[in-house]
Amino acid sequence: MATENRAEEIVERSLSGRELEYSGWVYHLGVNTVGHEYCHLRFLFLRGKYVAMFKRDPHENPGIKPIRKGVISPTLMVEEVGRRKVNHGELYVLRFYNRLDQTKKGEIACASPGEAHKWMEAFEQAKQQAEYDLLRGSDRNRLSMDSELNLEGHRPRVRRYAQGLTKLIRIGKGPEMLLRQSSDLGTNVGMSTYFDGDMGDAFEAYDWRCVRIVNGVRIFEDVADLKGAKGCLLKSVGVVDANADTVFEVVLSLDRHKRNEWDMLTSDLELADSVDGHYDVVYGTYDPKFLTWWNSKKDFVFSRQWFRGQDGAYTILQFPAVSKNQPRRSGYKRTKINPSIWEIRTLNTSESSTAKCLVTQMLEIRSSVWARWKRQHSSNFEKTIPYALLCQVAGLREYFGANPALTSDSSSPTVHSKISYISSDQAAFEESEVKDEFYDAIANDDSLEDEDSDDDVELSKDGKIRLKNVSWAIASLALKRSAALVENNELNVNFPPITIDPSQFHGSLHRGKGETDTNCWTTPSGQGFMIRGKTYLKDHSKIVGGDPLLKLIAVDWFKADCNIDKVALHPKCLIQSEAGKQLPFILIINLEIPAKPNYSLILYYAAERPVNKQSLLGRFVDGTDMFRDARFKLIPSIVEGYWMVKRAVGTKACLLGKSVTCKYLREDNFLEIDVDIGSSSVARSIISLVLGYVTGIVVDLAILIEAREETELPEYILGTVRLNRVRPDTAVPF
Repeated sequence: MATENRAEEIVERSLSGRELEYSGWVYHLGVNTVGHEYCHLRFLFLRGKYVAMFKRDPHENPGIKPIRKGVISPTLMVEEVGRRKVNHGELYVLRFYNRLDQTKKGEIACASPGEAHKWMEAFEQAKQQAEYDLLRGSDRNRLSMDSELNLEGHRPRVRRYAQGLTKLIRIGKGPEMLLRQSSDLGTNVGMSTYFDGDMGDAFEAYDWRCVRIVNGVRIFEDVADLKGAKGCLLKSVGVVDANADTVFEVVLSLDRHKRNEWDMLTSDLELADSVDGHYDVVYGTYDPKFLTWWNSKKDFVFSRQWFRGQDGAYTILQFPAVSKNQPRRSGYKRTKINPSIWEIRTLNTSESSTAKCLVTQMLEIRSSVWARWKRQHSSNFEKTIPYALLCQVAGLREYFGANPALTSDSSSPTVHSKISYISSDQAAFEESEVKDEFYDAIANDDSLEDEDSDDDVELSKDGKIRLKNVSWAIASLALKRSAALVENNELNVNFPPITIDPSQFHGSLHRGKGETDTNCWTTPSGQGFMIRGKTYLKDHSKIVGGDPLLKLIAVDWFKADCNIDKVALHPKCLIQSEAGKQLPFILIINLEIPAKPNYSLILYYAAERPVNKQSLLGRFVDGTDMFRDARFKLIPSIVEGYWMVKRAVGTKACLLGKSVTCKYLREDNFLEIDVDIGSSSVARSIISLVLGYVTGIVVDLAILIEAREETELPEYILGTVRLNRVRPDTAVPF
């Protein structure tokens, strides 16, 4: 009870009587009444759960009226759509929609992926404030059902909204920082860790050995004997004097003049096809002036997939590809670029004001070719495509070193965190005058002023748009509780444990009988995962996981034309069986996988005792969706499989509720969590890659509830599962 009261006090202290404020320049995207698309530069202001959009900065123009305004509700969903070309510039788009009605939506765009991530964090804070107000039951803060569902309603004018906007978190700089020459790329400061061992929450089977140093950049060879490896893995690693956002944009840029300064192989690129905001196909040519034995010019086509992790790190996957838009060109010989991956992580710069990031370029070459090069003392290695790719890291480092203007902004902070205490008069004003939801404020063409005639700033034809942001990171690695102690804390020891007989429960995916068995599941221990230790809040130390608290009793592998949810209510579900009804508690994890058809991987975890309602697990099971979204965590680890899939999936813990849409069903003796992987374009991109190699993959998953208070530490693993080379064609129709 003391833990629960302490948690309530923390929430009270963080949300009651004071509200965070965010503001900054964004682009408002939409379609006007005559069907024309527009992209307007707007100043967005967010205070608590209230949001307003201005043509100009209200701090510099006191008394200015907003052109749009609205209220954030707990059902707001924010999706990172990815990169989109708008008016000759590249923007990073965020889509807003109501979880209850996804037809009500709108879009804003930011000039960098880091900036978009910061706005996502800001709206997540606003959602928490809205749900807190709703739970408090205050008449002032509770929205009426009419105003909450009236997403198309008229927005009244606001007379005093711009008053007192002095204490806030400022995202980005003014419009003069948005419209810059394409060579002026801004920077931001982030935090991450340096060593490979600190970069994930599961153990990886790589064994890297430094084999060469080129211009201060280390080149490594993976000497581990990995199952499922198709060739030899090489990587180059270097520290670049810029932050991750800036380096990411330089690597992704197709500007030939810039790429000529650092890229000796793929500098002449053009866009062949744009699949979505996180996936494109590019065409490039190369004149072999340095690779002297080539007899003709070369051209190539490769795809690029990219995404940003919750820790602020970027991953770019590059595969050889085929494009109908780029047939073979006369005078050129078509060649293939080696499959490769960029990994860009901002380093901890606490001891220096200069932003730095760790850049890794990893690629695959045939083992026989690499062995021949080593036997010949690498005499010809400098004349190969793999060498040219590995030298890109050195080129990036020198490029930023020779252009200090690209990193000059990193020393000046662009985000200032302050908390505004809202007076009763201001609060009453907000309640009386701002009744419409935020979807109203951005989805409709109606506005309080004529917005289509934008007289402020336009995107220049040659302009490159850029904003600033401070990235977030998750630190790393300390004393763990015994399995018995975890059970005593999380389960109700006043009840005798029951014996769970696995033979009473059968899913459509069978349990594996040995390591050679395929298309099956098993239950690994938690020792392959790193979780927060007892002293994590003090030193960020992590520990090796222990045995899972819950027992995996069955796994279902279904397929259907649409998403499958509320599985537990199906009359043939094992939850509805007599044996299932006798279990004290069952946790159901339904991973909804977008494909044609859609798949659902359903995991059933059982407890031997009822859940202790005062424990962290009890508060999660019976808590609010907001609390569940903030704590529900999954750690992936591909034990065997293609190396590029391993790197794409990674081993970092992911808060699923902040990445994709999760729906919760709490009834009787179970909690079902339906995880809609297709609700995120990034997750869709990764899962489509995984499905292409799924029959050759062994993947471990660990499920846990994130611990954030000292009394909740150390963490424990709720459940694990190992999926061994699952075949999509064996999925059972639902």
